[in-house]
This record gives sequence, structure tokens and C-alpha cells, in this order.
Amino acid sequence: MKKIHLFIIRSFIGPFVATFFITIFLLLMQFLWKWIDDLVGKGLEISEISELLFFASVRFVPLALPISMLLASVMTFGALGEKSELVAMKSAGMSLRRIMNPLIVFVFFVSIGSFMFSNYVMPIANLKSGSLLYSIQKQKPALNIKAGVFYNGIEGYSIKVEEKSDDGQTLKNIIIYNHTNRNGNDNIIIAKSGSMKLSKDERFLEFKLLDGYSYLQEKEKRGKHKNPHRTTKFKEDIILFDLSAFDFKRTSAELYKGHYAMLNNQQLSNAIDSLNSKLSQRTELINKNVLEKYNFAGFNQTNTEFTATKSTSKNLQNARIYDYTLNKLRTLKSIASSNKNDLEYRNYIIRKHKIEWHRKIALAIACIILFLIGAPLGTIIRKGGFGMPVMVSVFFFVFYHVINIIGEKAAKDATLTPSEGMWLANLVFLPIAIFLIYKTSRNITLFNIGRYTNPISKLFIKQ
Repeated sequence: MKKIHLFIIRSFIGPFVATFFITIFLLLMQFLWKWIDDLVGKGLEISEISELLFFASVRFVPLALPISMLLASVMTFGALGEKSELVAMKSAGMSLRRIMNPLIVFVFFVSIGSFMFSNYVMPIANLKSGSLLYSIQKQKPALNIKAGVFYNGIEGYSIKVEEKSDDGQTLKNIIIYNHTNRNGNDNIIIAKSGSMKLSKDERFLEFKLLDGYSYLQEKEKRGKHKNPHRTTKFKEDIILFDLSAFDFKRTSAELYKGHYAMLNNQQLSNAIDSLNSKLSQRTELINKNVLEKYNFAGFNQTNTEFTATKSTSKNLQNARIYDYTLNKLRTLKSIASSNKNDLEYRNYIIRKHKIEWHRKIALAIACIILFLIGAPLGTIIRKGGFGMPVMVSVFFFVFYHVINIIGEKAAKDATLTPSEGMWLANLVFLPIAIFLIYKTSRNITLFNIGRYTNPISKLFIKQ
């Protein structure tokens, strides 16, 4: 390998690694913003949150690679153009394609690595993060008894304290409603003061109540006056609340192993074949049942149910036939609607599997296509750093991402096939990449970038 090739690769790797981790961080912040309501107030351990963030970060790698590839290529070639190093290389007889060759090889291997990562690592990350996130969503909020507000977090009890000291343990004017018997407010405990603390194993919440009353309304008995109740006065009473419901319970990852997002491409192909086979069997069964039970091609006039007797008028016979046929048609319509929904859902699941199959390959190829767009864009911009290259890269990637979302939605709705939908963005951007490379390799000026960037730069300088 020539020194010039090593120089180009070294110039590219720095921005690529930096933009890759920045992109992962931004995607992770978006993830936290989306799920923040499910994470806050659950009393989660740092290890559990760290595990979730780690697997979420792993999930974003295939998406972060194309973004960082576009950013790094624009920044690298922009910096080479800004320092006139690109001009020097071209003066030495190197065309843009020759300058890009070592990076194309590098990007090709990154693309293969992206596919391998998506195919073998990401399903595991999806499985781990999905099951962990579901467990967190089902987790009850952490114990938090506030002054002046009824707390219903402990199952079967409603607790209210009027005052709570700064240490969080000393309480005043305590009211506890015991609903464990599901008989309404028939069991009430009132205390002037008290304290609360966790047991040593943190499995129980201990309430120590001082100077209070316990009111219990008993069930009505024969021979007794109505609504009997019992009042007990106490100087000190201790109540233990079971906190096992607040323990973090992990959902078994085995429950999600068959989900399409948890499968590699070989498993997806097998699942698609199996689903198609079941769909064909279901379709044949529906057709067979409908033809056998609801065939109106020939109506049996000799059926005893409708055979007219001498005492039966023709109008009565026709009315019965009409009612019978109408009921059959209504039943057929209901069955047809149910079968239609069933077949549509089965086709939808098959499309989801195919979309996931194509996604892994399409994102890997996107690394190459976005690099082929970024390199000529950098030579046009001739600016390094995180200024103009970032603006241009973000514009192109947002455009790419919007087309990708539109294609995926169209594939889910069966407007496009899964292959067409998932490859739509790549098919749109490939001609753009070829066009940019063709123009820049022949030193054809597409537009004067300074005409648009200079006013923006002056605006920031004034501020």
C-alpha cells in the first residue's frame, strides 16, 4: 500500500470514529427521551440502567454507520480540499476515483461488518433490550409516600400522612385504609404520630404507630343491631407491609425468541417459508369450507324443509326460502370478514419478516452509497471540521431517512413489496452518487457553494 493511500485512510478514520460515537450518543439520547417516563421513579439499580443503555447502543450501530460514513467522507474530502491537498494529488495525476480507491476498500469491509453485526449481534441485543425494557415497563413505581396525599402503591392499602419530617421517617396524623378484604372502607387505622422504616432485608415496610385507634366494621349478624363495629385504642402498634411487588422481576427472554426482530436472515428465511406454507393451508381450508357449506349453485327444491304441501301457500314457501337464504348470506358475510382479517394479518406478519430481512442488507449497502455521495460533496464544499460538512450531511441523511421511512411504511401497507420499500432510498441515492462522482471527477462545477455558504458564515461572524 502506498503512503498516499495510508495518509487518506488515516485522514478518514479519525472523523469516522468521532462521528460514529457522536451519532450513537445522539440516538441514545433520543431513546432515553422516548422511554424516560417508563424509567423514572422505578427505583432501578445503576447496573440495570447501564445494561439497558448498552444493549440500546448496540441496536443503533447499523443505523449509526451510514450516518457516520456520510459525515466522515464529507469532512475528510472537505478538509483535503480546504488545505489544497486534493489539488496537489490531482496535479500529481491522481483522479478522484484513484484517491477514493483505498477508502472504497475500507468502506466495503465496513459494509460487510455492518451486515454481519446486524445479522448476528443485533438480534441478541434486540432480545436483551426488548425483554429488559418490558420488565421495566411492568415494574411498579418506587415507594414514595408524600405528605398530604393518599398513597395507593401498596396493594390493598391507602395511606395518608399529614406531615412528614425531613429525615423521611417521622410521621404525624396517619390514616391507613385496609382494603385487603375488598369490603370498602370497613377497616381504618388512625394514629397521631409514628415512624416508618424498611426491614433489614428490605422486603417489608415497617410502620410504628403511636396513640391511635383501629376501626373495624363487622358484617351484620342475626339478632344483632345493624352495622356493628369495633373500636380498638392502642398506645403503640406495628404494621408490616409486604414490598415483594416492588422487586424487579426480569421477563424471560425466551418469550421473544420467535419475534422477527430477534432473528438472523437464515432464521427469517425459514420463518417466511413456514408462514407462507401455513398461509396456503389456511387459504385452501377457507375455500374448501365455503364451497362445501355455502354453495348456492343449485338449490334443492325437494328439500323437506321447503317442500310445499297442499296446505302451504306459495307465498309462505317463498318467504321461508328468502329468510333461510338471507340468514345464510349474513353468516357467510361474517365468516368472510373474519377470514379476510385473518389472512390480512398473516400477510402483514410475512411482510414484517421480509422487511427485517431486507433491512439488514439495505443498511449495509447504504454505507457504500452514502460514502460515494459524501466524497464528491466534500470536494465541492472544500470545508473541513464540523461546520458546513455537518449541515450538508444532515440534510442528505434526513432526506435519505425520510425516503426510507416512506418506503418501509409502503411495504408494511402492501403498497410496495418489502424489497421495493426497503431498497427505495438506496435506489434513489445511487444515481445521485454516480452523478456527483461523474461531475467532480471531470472538474465540472455544479454550483458555486460559496454563494450560499458565505452569507451564512458572515451572519455567524456578526453574532
